[in-house]
Parts: sequence; structure tokens; C-alpha cells
Amino acid sequence: MAKTDMQLKQEIEEELRWDPKINAAQIGVTVDTGAVALFGAVDSYAEKWAAEEATKRVNGVRTVAQDLTVKILTNHIHDDSEIAGAVQNTLKWNVYIPNTITAKVQQGTVTLEGQAIWNFQRVTAERAIRCLTGVVEVFNLISLKPQTSLTQVSEQVLAALQRQASVDAKSIHVETAGGKVTLTGHATSWQSIEDATNAAWAAPGVTQVIDHVTMSPSL
Repeated sequence: MAKTDMQLKQEIEEELRWDPKINAAQIGVTVDTGAVALFGAVDSYAEKWAAEEATKRVNGVRTVAQDLTVKILTNHIHDDSEIAGAVQNTLKWNVYIPNTITAKVQQGTVTLEGQAIWNFQRVTAERAIRCLTGVVEVFNLISLKPQTSLTQVSEQVLAALQRQASVDAKSIHVETAGGKVTLTGHATSWQSIEDATNAAWAAPGVTQVIDHVTMSPSL
């Protein structure tokens, strides 16, 4: 039986309160036929993303739109030069981040630039920066320059989904055009969609993944 918007709202609020990384008292939640909007303030950029991830964990959530404002705590305020130093060290010391990735900082906003071979390198760089104190926003402009050509991606992605025992493997379809992979179909959870997306990005030569998979909790 499908949840009502009120039930879904209550469960999301409970999940936000349950997560110790989140100050749920500052976050408001609205739900309209499974589409969730988050609004209010958070103490860090990391908390902003933790709130979205917590919301996606709730069964029945179809989409999430967040309008959360980052208001840095007084003891976490740093000037741009301090943040830039922290960013540089974070990128330098992470084994998954190549030295071709650079960053610039302006008023607490970090812009990542440069090139990477794999998408996981681009994602790792952004996630590492999210948790630095003083950061209020991160823009990821890192481009992908694969070193291998794209071959048999559809078969490879579908095989990966089956190996990972995804219950939605048969309901997710894969189409390729050059380095672009488009995912369509249905999934019962955000985790299944994320698994499919990660599987697509792991294929050699992929430069773009378009996720058109729709949520169908009762599938």
C-alpha cells in the first residue's frame, strides 16, 4: 500500500532526526505525491548533503529538491586562503585524486577544475571537499578524458548489475551513443538507481551518464 504524503513527511522527519550528522530542528520538509522539498538552514555543506542522502533512504521518496542554506558556525569560519590550503592538502593526500585536478576558492565556494580519467576520481574530489570546514558550496567542473575507447558498454553494464545481485537489473535498460550512456526503466529504491549509475560509470570510455530511471517503490 502506497504511503500518503503525510506518512512520508513524518518518516522523512524521523530519519533526519535519527541521523546524528544532521540538526533536524533547522530543516523543514514538504511532500507532494512523493516529491520531497527540503528547506531551512544547515551548519555545514556536508550536513546539506547528509540531509539529502537521509531523505533518499526513506522508502516512497520519488524526487528530492533541496533549498537548504549553509550558515557556517562561528568556530568553522575561515578565510579563502585557509580554505584553499585545506583543499590543496585534501586533493594532494587522497590516493584516488590525480594531480591533474585543481581548485579555486572564492567566498567559501570551491570550484574544481582540470581533468580525470575516471568518474570516480571526479566524484571523490568533490566528496572530499564537501566535508571541509568553511566550505559553503562546491562546483565540479572536472572534465573526463578516458584513455580507452567505448566498446560493448550495454552488455558490460547489464552484466555488472546482475553480478551485484540488483533486484531491479531486469527493469533497468541501457542505451549507448559514443561515450554517453542513458539509463531508463524503473527501480524500487534509490540504491538500485545508484548501483546502476555506478555500474555505467565503471565501464571504460564512458564520459556521461544520463539517469532517466523512475522510482516505482511497489514494482
